[in-house]
Amino acid sequence: MPGTIDDLIASIEVELEAAHKRGKKCGAEIQLILDKAQQEGRSNLTAEEDTRVAELFAARDQSKTDVTGIENKLANANKIKTDEMERQAEAKKTAPTEARRPSYDQVARVGNEERTYRKDQDPNGKKFLADVAQQFLFSDVEAAHRLSRHMAEERVERAGKLQRAVGTGAFSGLVVPQYLTDMYAPKTANLRPFADMCNPHQLPEAGMSVNISRITTSTSADNQTSENTPVSETDMDDTLLTVPVKTAAGQQTVSRQAIERGTGIEDVTMEDLFKRVSTVLDNTLINEATTGLSATATASTYTDATPTGAELYPKILGAAAGVEAAMLAMGRPTHAVMNSRRWYWLSSQMASVWPMINWSNLPVQASGTANAASSYNSGPRGVLPCGLEVIVDNNVATNLGAGTNEDELFVVPRDECHLWEDGDSPLFIRAEQAKAASLSVLLVAYKYYAYTFGRYANGMQKVSGTGLATPTF
Repeated sequence: MPGTIDDLIASIEVELEAAHKRGKKCGAEIQLILDKAQQEGRSNLTAEEDTRVAELFAARDQSKTDVTGIENKLANANKIKTDEMERQAEAKKTAPTEARRPSYDQVARVGNEERTYRKDQDPNGKKFLADVAQQFLFSDVEAAHRLSRHMAEERVERAGKLQRAVGTGAFSGLVVPQYLTDMYAPKTANLRPFADMCNPHQLPEAGMSVNISRITTSTSADNQTSENTPVSETDMDDTLLTVPVKTAAGQQTVSRQAIERGTGIEDVTMEDLFKRVSTVLDNTLINEATTGLSATATASTYTDATPTGAELYPKILGAAAGVEAAMLAMGRPTHAVMNSRRWYWLSSQMASVWPMINWSNLPVQASGTANAASSYNSGPRGVLPCGLEVIVDNNVATNLGAGTNEDELFVVPRDECHLWEDGDSPLFIRAEQAKAASLSVLLVAYKYYAYTFGRYANGMQKVSGTGLATPTF
């Protein structure tokens, strides 16, 4: 970002001072070498001293050349400043004219310019979607102008959100107005409970990957065998953990008639697009092969044809113990993530005995508490006796195991569930030609994100097996 002329002059003056200092330093070092030879009574300098003196003379001469060039540059900058000051002085001069001053109501004033798409005028995004379709299908000049003006407004208000990771598979699009994102977020966020629990990060503005340094070999310490003997030493080493940036996307084919004359079609379209994007993101976090939570977590098996809550609870504690053993002081188990059917099954279990140690402020007779005010994706559903907060997420699969009827239960440290997303969750939308002859347009919504659970081996744990088959109530 260019600065003012004063900033430029100041930087040139610093450069000039540095050049003078370089020349003085070279001269001082030459004098030091000559003084040393004189003190030692030597008639000639050593070969190394001769070489060094030659280098110093060359450096001093170069500094003189630099000083000359910098002084010329400074003179030009001062001339520009003088010209600028003269122009400013000239601009301040005024001369009386015979023109009458306009009346109050005829004077143009600068204020807050209204947004192109506003909540009070286009509450459900119908005008926005209509402009997207009309600009694409018919190259509507007015629609294109409104969309262009909207994007210019977004660049001013959300500039950081428009710089996105791009690659050969990425494509540009229009930013959905923020008030529409805010309006539909409560409806779509209920399909990403686990994603909302994760440790959030701002997605980098560029690139198709996020790189994390992971220490694989640590330093060492040991008792010294005896005095004056080497102490333990191990070279630290790390491995680069590369997290790919993914694109979550959904699409809807909408007719021109539906957009222009339909009732409520904008609600259905926007909600459906947003819902698909949020769902695929959360589902990927949990179920993606190799890097998803289910694939990353270390499994402990609960095998039982007649499972009970009293038998499952120790398995949950075993998973929590595995997390702590892997993380030590780097984190602790904080959440249990499960399908809603598993939560309600646990809630249905009766017990005549209770844990010896309750880590939360639970009644002695209870094996956990439920948050009565909580509902799906509104925060933790409850707390287990060991202090784990329960996240209910129906993206947890229920078709696992040999009988394709098992689910899984995860115990995770929240701080190590890393999720990078765009701030304020802005979604992008663009029109693609689907059935132009039928006056149809394909609307695509998408966003970029990245995630990882793999910084620490065994940092994620899960319970699986026949004991988590379809519950009987």
